[in-house]
Amino acid sequence: MTSPAHKHFNKVLAAKRGDNELDNTRAQNQYELMLMQLAEHRRTLKRVQSLERKLETKAKFLPEYEAYIAGVLTGNTGVQDEVFVTILLWHIDIGSIEQALPLAQYALTHDLVMPDRFERALACAIAEEAAETAARLFESEKAISSKTLGQLVAMTAEHDMYDQARAKLFRQLGHALEAENQVEKAVEAYKQALTLNAKVGVKKFIDKLERELKKTTNNAADQTEPAAG
Repeated sequence: MTSPAHKHFNKVLAAKRGDNELDNTRAQNQYELMLMQLAEHRRTLKRVQSLERKLETKAKFLPEYEAYIAGVLTGNTGVQDEVFVTILLWHIDIGSIEQALPLAQYALTHDLVMPDRFERALACAIAEEAAETAARLFESEKAISSKTLGQLVAMTAEHDMYDQARAKLFRQLGHALEAENQVEKAVEAYKQALTLNAKVGVKKFIDKLERELKKTTNNAADQTEPAAG
C-alpha cells in the first residue's frame, strides 16, 4: 500500500514531466517505474481468464495510479504517456466512465496515441470501449447515463475513427435515452448510428419508437379536437 506522502511525491513528479531538465529527469525515472508497475499488473491480468475477475482486478489496481494520474492532469504538459492512456481505458472497462472523462479529454486534447499493442487510434478505442461497457452494464444498477455517453459523443466528434465504432456509441446513447424516456432524442441517436452503419441493428428500435411517437401525437390531437355539435 502506497503511503499518502509517497502518493503526493508521485503526483508532484508526474506534473513535472516535460519541464526543465532536472525535474524532467526525475519525472522520467518515475515514469519508467510506473511503466514497470503497469507491466507487472498486465502480466497478472493475462493470467486471469474470467472477464468479471479481470475487471475486478483492474479496479483493485487503479488506486495505485491515482496520484500519478492526478499529477499528469495538473502538469498538463501533453507528453506521450502509455501509463495514462492504459489507465484511461481501464476506467472505461470497469464502468467508471465518469471518472474517465477528464482523462479522455486530456488525452484527446494532447493527441496522445495508443500503445503499440493496440491497432485502433485513441478516439476510436475510447468510443468502442465505452459502447461495449455501456452495452454490458445497460440493464444493471451501474448503467451508463445518456449524459455521460453524450459527453463522449461530443468529445470524440472531431476525431477520426471507424464509422462502425462511432455507430456503436450512438446506438448505446440511443438505448440510454430510451431508458430515460427521452424518446425523440433516442430516435435521433439511433438514426445517427444507422447513418454511420446500416448493420448496427437499430432499425427495429427506430420503428418502435416512431410508432409510439405517432400514437402519442394522435392521442394528443384527439384530446384537443372540439366536441361535435
